Amino acid sequence: MELRNLISKEELKARLMAEDFKRVTLSFYRYVLLDDARGLRDELFIKWSELGVFGRIYLAREGINAQLSVPEANFESFKKLLDSYEEFKDMPFKIAVEDDGKSFYKLAIKVKTKIVADGLLEEDYDVTNVGKHLDAEKFNEAMEEGAIVVDMRNHYESEVGHFEGAICPDADTFREELPMVKNALEGKEDKKVLLYCTGGIRCEKASAYLKHHGFKDVNQLHGGIIQYAHEVKSKKLPMKFKGKNFVFDERVGETISEDVISSCHQCEAKCDSHTNCRNDACHLLFIQCESCQKQYDGCCGEKCQEISKLPLEQQKEIRRKEAKKGSMLQVYKSRLRPKLQKAV
Repeated sequence: MELRNLISKEELKARLMAEDFKRVTLSFYRYVLLDDARGLRDELFIKWSELGVFGRIYLAREGINAQLSVPEANFESFKKLLDSYEEFKDMPFKIAVEDDGKSFYKLAIKVKTKIVADGLLEEDYDVTNVGKHLDAEKFNEAMEEGAIVVDMRNHYESEVGHFEGAICPDADTFREELPMVKNALEGKEDKKVLLYCTGGIRCEKASAYLKHHGFKDVNQLHGGIIQYAHEVKSKKLPMKFKGKNFVFDERVGETISEDVISSCHQCEAKCDSHTNCRNDACHLLFIQCESCQKQYDGCCGEKCQEISKLPLEQQKEIRRKEAKKGSMLQVYKSRLRPKLQKAV
């Protein structure tokens, strides 16, 4: 039987808010062969639980992908424990740009087929042949020299923040984005290409994929947007990223620059705050301003607002009916961007 948390989400969140100590939010990844990912999963769950670690961690045969928070008092012990595993020794950390310590409320470690779902076959890329890693200064210089910049994140991430002049594919998943990028760059195999993502992990695969398909000068932002923001600040470099960096935790986003480049999906007022529809049969991720949040009670539309006010048993019955149909209720199908509002 797999070790897991059995305490309710509400109680865990209440415990987190009541903590009187600081936490450090960080992320890291490494492509490395793990012989027994499932056994390692339970081992890490026990040891990290003892240190009060919260977060979302994926393990696979190909390595580890982790986003987590550690009590500041246990941070050194956490690093020492990680170093005790040869596969994870001297792991480079990406420390959060903005951190109130409330990023995660429980520990979840999952064993996956891959640490990033890419849909690729082994013959589609060579992970040992990746793009050149550029620091913030070199990345800026390459941009100024006219290199092609490509955002390797999903549309809802780039919508609230991206590099100046970047190609931002209209993709829901990394899996569908890879061929989209290759097609968008067709005929530019000899051009200098710059890839970036949140912390670097998606660019490892993407750069290997593009090199495998004939692109000769592929580069990637070392440490992703997170590391870039730290380096720009410490080295006093020009900030070429505009807006927020979307993050996959309770914070949802962290401010990189003061620019607000997106709009509320309901009234189109300037806004870059994501929310999940309050209707449990929907949970659509969309951008919502404070005014619309009050008007719609945190829902994506009037229909979901009506459902969210029903007694819990009625809501559960609606969810059961929708589950039988093989889909969730989502009033605004898939996403709620301005150009789609008239079509849904």
